[in-house]
Amino acid sequence: MNSSPLSIQWLGRIDYATALDRQNTLRATCYDGSAPETLLLLEHEGIYTIGRTRDRSSLRDLEHLPHPVVETNRGGQATWHGPGQLVAYPILNIGKRGRDLHRYVRFLEKIIILTCEGLGVAAESRDGLTGVWVHEKKLASIGVGLRQWISMHGLALNVTTASLEPFRHITPCGLSDVQMTCLETEASHPMSVEETGRHLADIFLRELPKLGTRH
Repeated sequence: MNSSPLSIQWLGRIDYATALDRQNTLRATCYDGSAPETLLLLEHEGIYTIGRTRDRSSLRDLEHLPHPVVETNRGGQATWHGPGQLVAYPILNIGKRGRDLHRYVRFLEKIIILTCEGLGVAAESRDGLTGVWVHEKKLASIGVGLRQWISMHGLALNVTTASLEPFRHITPCGLSDVQMTCLETEASHPMSVEETGRHLADIFLRELPKLGTRH
């Protein structure tokens, strides 16, 4: 049983619409104080997502993509979610944690970097770019949304090699010629999405007080 005011939920593999409904429900209850802040951990069924933007060039050949596309209320260009990738959706009251979106994004990058470090992979952030990298290869993406200063969406960390092929059909995050990688490739041994999620949850719980003081 988790004694922290943060609720951590492993949802397994679920479709994008179901996860979005869960986020919207939790966002509302977090805002009115009837439920605690929550960290959702999951895998998605294969889907491409893109933020609300007129520029859809990152989707490339929309008619021939191997998975459905959905527009969602986060920032950023196209990315892919699906099997082999750990997705984390923190539902946090950023209004009580400093109201600093830039700081929150850097916090998510730190969570990913520390998770990778604990699994034997040296990852890093890069100036001017959102996400986490291993040298020139992108390992994890971040796209967040805020409504009434409650956070939605979050991070996607490529864990197994199964997570890589779908990225070849788009321009990930609008970055031309970017090469995607995953933890299995960088660590040179098999990894589990659920086990990676447990590592990330432990680090998230430990680091969350540093994001800001609740009042």
